[in-house]
Amino acid sequence: MALSRDPQNQFHFLSELLLASSVHESATSDSVAGIPARVVETAKTLSPESFEELKTLAMTNHVIVRAFSALEPILRAEEAEAAEFAASALHDERLRIEYALGFLERICGTLQGNGCAVTVIKSLDHWPDLGSDLDLYSDADPARVVQVMATEFGAKLAERSWGDRLANKWNFIIPGLPEMIEIHIGRLGQTGEQTDFTESLMSRTRVIEIGQRSFHVLAPEDRVVISTMQRMYRHFYIRLCDVLDNAHLLDSKQVNFDDLYVVGTSTGLWEGIATYLVIISQYVESFRGYGVPLPSLVSRSAKFGMGPVRFRKDFLRVPILPHSLNLYAGELKTLILQGQVRNSLRLSLLPGLATAAALEMRVTGSDKGIW
Repeated sequence: MALSRDPQNQFHFLSELLLASSVHESATSDSVAGIPARVVETAKTLSPESFEELKTLAMTNHVIVRAFSALEPILRAEEAEAAEFAASALHDERLRIEYALGFLERICGTLQGNGCAVTVIKSLDHWPDLGSDLDLYSDADPARVVQVMATEFGAKLAERSWGDRLANKWNFIIPGLPEMIEIHIGRLGQTGEQTDFTESLMSRTRVIEIGQRSFHVLAPEDRVVISTMQRMYRHFYIRLCDVLDNAHLLDSKQVNFDDLYVVGTSTGLWEGIATYLVIISQYVESFRGYGVPLPSLVSRSAKFGMGPVRFRKDFLRVPILPHSLNLYAGELKTLILQGQVRNSLRLSLLPGLATAAALEMRVTGSDKGIW
C-alpha cells in the first residue's frame, strides 16, 4: 500500500515504524529486523515527493535519526531510489548534531568554569536525535550568565517576549551556530511559577557520556516533570519524540514513581504528569499491543487519555478546553494553598497571556512577542 502524502498518514507510518518495530520478539519471516511486513511494504512505495514530506515531518518531531536509521536498510535492501535520499538525510542530520554537540559541550564547560552551574534540559532527551534548540538550566546569577555568554562566545541576546521575561529565560544567538541557546535561570514553567522544584534540581543531575563528550543532565523523574510542563501546560501538543523518549524511560524502569509522585504533588503537576503518561502509554499500546508499565496510582490519577487527543498540524494535539484548563487550575490551586503568593500571581497571568498570544497570532501570524 502506497504511503499517502497526508501528514496524518505519514505520522502514523513513522509511529508504526518506531513503535511496532520495538517489539523485537515479534520478528518473523514476515518482518525485517523486527519491522512489521506492512511497514516494509509501505516503505517500498516512497516516492521522492512523499519522502521529502516524511523527512520534514520526522525533523519537526525530532525523530529523523531514529526513523531513518530503521528506514534506510529497508530501502537499501529493495534497491529503492529513496534509499539514497534516506542515507543523505541521515548523514546531514548527524553532521548537524555533531557540530551542535561540540558547541554545547564548550558552552557548558565554559559556564561551569566561570562559576555558573548548568545542566542540559530537554535537548538530549531525544538522543540519538537532537532538538532544534539547545536548552539549559542554571541557578546562577542571570547577569553573570549573560556576561559569560557574550564575552566567551560573542553571543547576542534575542529579543525577549513577555513570556520569556516571566519564565526567566534568555535566548542566545551565537555566531556560527544555527541553533538557538535557550537558558532557563532559577525558574521553570510557562510563567516561571515553579521555584520550589528548581531549588534542588541541580543536586539531582547526573553525568552521561555521548561519544567522547560528557554532559550534566536531569534525573529521569525531573525529565518527566519538565516534559509534562512543556507539553500539557504550555504547548498543548505532543511530538512523536516525546512519546519515544518517555516510553524508553518507562520501559527501562528508570523512573522512581515514589519520587515522581512527591515532586508532582508538591508542584501541583501530578494530575498533568499522570495524564501525560497515560496518553503516551495508550498511544504506544495502539502500535505495539501493550503500553508502558505504569503503577495504578498513575492510571487512577489521570484526568483523561488518548480519547480527546487528535492529530493536527504535525503533532498530537491536547485539547485546551476544558482538559488543559482543568490541569492549570489544579496547579494554581496548589501554589495558592502552599502560600506561594508571587508564584501564584505569575501563574494567574497565563490565561491573559494566552489570549493575547492568540490575538497576536490572528492579527500578525506570529505570537513571538507574547510567548
